[in-house]
Amino acid sequence: MYCPQCGQQQVSDSLRFCSRCGFPLEGVLQLLGSGGALPFYQPASGPREMSARRKGVRQGAALVLAGAVMVPVLGIINSFTIGPNLLDILVPLAAIIFFVGGLMRMLFAGLFEEGAHMHPKIVTTSYAPPPLSQLGAHAPGALPPAQNHTATGWRFRPNTSEIRQSSSVTENTTRLLDKDDPANR
Repeated sequence: MYCPQCGQQQVSDSLRFCSRCGFPLEGVLQLLGSGGALPFYQPASGPREMSARRKGVRQGAALVLAGAVMVPVLGIINSFTIGPNLLDILVPLAAIIFFVGGLMRMLFAGLFEEGAHMHPKIVTTSYAPPPLSQLGAHAPGALPPAQNHTATGWRFRPNTSEIRQSSSVTENTTRLLDKDDPANR
C-alpha cells in the first residue's frame, strides 16, 4: 500500500500513519478493505443516556459551584448576627462539605465509575493488492537485475603493518633541551 499524499510505500498494513508525511492511513485501509465503498456507521437509535461517570463528575461540579455561592451568602448572613450562634460553625462546615465533597465526588466518579459504552469498532481486513494477472502483461518488476561490474583502476589497500613507526617528537625535543641545560656543561 502506498500513502495517497506523498506516495511512499508502507512497510506493513498495520501502520496508522505514514512515516514520511504523517498522513492518517486508517481511513485508507477501510476504504481499500471494503472495495472502495466507505463504511456506513449506524448511529445508536433513541436518546443517549448519560454515563455514570459523567453524572458523578457533574454532581461534583454542582457541589463546588453551589459551595461557591452558599459559603459567601452564609458568611454575609453571619456577619449581620451578633454574638456566637449556629452560623459560626455552619460557614466553615459548609465550605468543607461543598468544596472537599465536590472534589471527592468528581475524583470518585472519574476513577471508579463506568464510562460511556464505546461503539463497537468495525475490524477491517487488511488490504491485499490485486493479483498480477489483473495488472496486465506490462507490469514492471520492482528492481532491475543486479549488474556485476567491477571498478577499473582499483588498487588494493596497502598493508599498513609494514610501515615503519615514526620516532617520537618528544624524544627529539628532550634531547635538544638537554643540550641547552647549563648544569650538564
